[in-house]
Amino acid sequence: MNYTAAPKDASAPRSRHSATRADARTALLRALGGAVRGRRNELGLTRASLAERADVSERFLAQLESGEGNISVARLQDVAEALGTSASQLLSAQPPPAVAPRKVVTLLGLRGAGKSTLGPELARRLGVAFYELDALIASEAGMPLTTIFEMHGEAWFRRLEREVLRGFLDEHDAAVLATGGSIVTASETFHLLRKRTITVWLRAKPQDHWERVLRQGDLRPMRNRANAMAELKALLRARKPLYALADHVVDTSSTTLDEAAGRIVSAIENAKMKRSRER
Repeated sequence: MNYTAAPKDASAPRSRHSATRADARTALLRALGGAVRGRRNELGLTRASLAERADVSERFLAQLESGEGNISVARLQDVAEALGTSASQLLSAQPPPAVAPRKVVTLLGLRGAGKSTLGPELARRLGVAFYELDALIASEAGMPLTTIFEMHGEAWFRRLEREVLRGFLDEHDAAVLATGGSIVTASETFHLLRKRTITVWLRAKPQDHWERVLRQGDLRPMRNRANAMAELKALLRARKPLYALADHVVDTSSTTLDEAAGRIVSAIENAKMKRSRER
């Protein structure tokens, strides 16, 4: 009886080769996406701001970071330059390291919220140092904030504010940092805060904001402004959605200094234990 050998499936090796090549391409795109996302987070950039800098759409950037974007070499270089690096460095980058636990506590809120009063007590309880971002900015610029605004304008101040904040976070593993009331309106800077620090909104009633500032001897809120209180209430309403993005909220109008500090410490410890249980 004669047997004829079945013909070999010539497509099988080719299919296996194609699958291997597809897997390699997928791994490369995922690694590239992770490198872009890691570098963006390291710089404290929002996806929207990076898209604008690189002149690509935010949707395309989202696909790239998820490992689904098939980007050209030229366009990859545009993204790399916007991130302060090169296409070759992004392609050869190792997977981003695990994010370190956030240990810098940032206090948010309008003037009179209690940041400068509560900050030192909170720092004492946490066993860390207390800093004020506005003071660090003034020291870096070599002039008071009012002079910075008068000489250079708000845009220059915002750039300096972001640079000083990034430098501070790079140098300090743990601290309590009081910020200016308007920092939440600077999207890139606020994103950096939320990414790398534990944010706490010190919420207070408009009247308490007002009275605390006056007790500090600062009469600017009412100087030549008949509707100053109405303006303060409007400012609080406008910024409330931004302040509400903080990790924790403590009402300083209904608590004492000790109670507020204790609540923040408890909130931080509870969040830490929750993260440990989820691992």
